[in-house]
Amino acid sequence: MRNNIGVLMKTIVLYYSRSRKTALVAETLAEELSADIMEIKDVKNRSGLLNYVNASMDAIRENKTQISPENVDLSNYGLVYIGSPTWAGKPAPAMITLIDQCDLMGKDVILFSTMGSQGGNSVIKRMKEKVEARGARVVNYLIIKTGNQEMVEIRENTRKKIQENDLKIFGI
Repeated sequence: MRNNIGVLMKTIVLYYSRSRKTALVAETLAEELSADIMEIKDVKNRSGLLNYVNASMDAIRENKTQISPENVDLSNYGLVYIGSPTWAGKPAPAMITLIDQCDLMGKDVILFSTMGSQGGNSVIKRMKEKVEARGARVVNYLIIKTGNQEMVEIRENTRKKIQENDLKIFGI
C-alpha cells in the first residue's frame, strides 16, 4: 500500500489472545499477508474461572486495562489489522484500551474477531465504531469461529477467509 506521496506503507496485525486461538488467527494472517505482527498483552491476570468472569464483566463495561506495550506507533503502517476474542459479546478490554490509545487517523483497518459460538458480529460492530471515531476507515472484517475447533482447523478456516475476502489485494 502506498501513501499519498508514493511511499510504500506496511501492514501490521495487532491482537490480544487469552486462549491462543486469536493468536493463531493473527499469526496466520501475518504469514499469509506478509505483515508485521504485534501481540497486545493485558497486564491483568485473565486466567482461571474467577478471572474469566471478571474479564467478562470488564468487557461488558468496556473497562480499560493496563496493556503491554503501552503505546503502539503506527506511523509506518497504512493497513492495520485489529483482532479480539469475543467476551460476553464485546471486544476484550485490552483491545478497547489499545484502540482508544492509538493514532488511527487516516489508517485503513481490517477488523477480526474470534468467537466460541456467537457474538462476533457485535465485537466487529463495536470495534468499528471505536476505530472510525479515531479517524480510521474500516475496509473489511473477518469473524472466525473457534469453538470446538482444533488449531489446524482454525488455521485452515483463517486461510479460507483470507481467500473469500480477497484480503491480499489490500496490502498492495
